[in-house]
Amino acid sequence: MTGLSIHAVDAATGRPAEGLRVRVLTAGDRRTVIAEGTLGADGTLAHPIVRARLAAGLYEVAFEIGEFVGQVGDGFLDVASIRFRITDPISHCHLPLKFTAFGIALFRGC
Repeated sequence: MTGLSIHAVDAATGRPAEGLRVRVLTAGDRRTVIAEGTLGADGTLAHPIVRARLAAGLYEVAFEIGEFVGQVGDGFLDVASIRFRITDPISHCHLPLKFTAFGIALFRGC
């Protein structure tokens, strides 16, 4: 299975982060947005990138946390951007994020 999947949970409420805006970019000299959208009711990004084969290289995912938590109050974080490397274009990369207005936890899942 190839592609990149993203799942986010608002740890303050324990609920999927429905409505959180996310952008996926190529990283490096020529940053290009390759996917963007808002997370659905299950906290995942429904985008063709989930099934796309990504070339080996550096990528970045940007989570618009400040905009999301701004609906319920002011927070510390605005945009949380994570840079990561794809080394095997055939493998699937899953990025599960847990966050609050004040911090994040993200790891690479299988």
